[in-house]
Amino acid sequence: MSAPQSGDKSAGFSGLILGAIALFVILFGIVRLTNSMYSGEHAEKAGAEATH
Repeated sequence: MSAPQSGDKSAGFSGLILGAIALFVILFGIVRLTNSMYSGEHAEKAGAEATH
């Protein structure tokens, strides 16, 4: 194994932070898309219960 270089620690932390941000953005997008797909179901159930 080679000796660590002076920029290795900052590059590692940069990758960690950017990776965490990328995962957050991807998961946030998935949650938003899923919520938009199923947003009409709650309104349909409420309307069906009101007609009974």
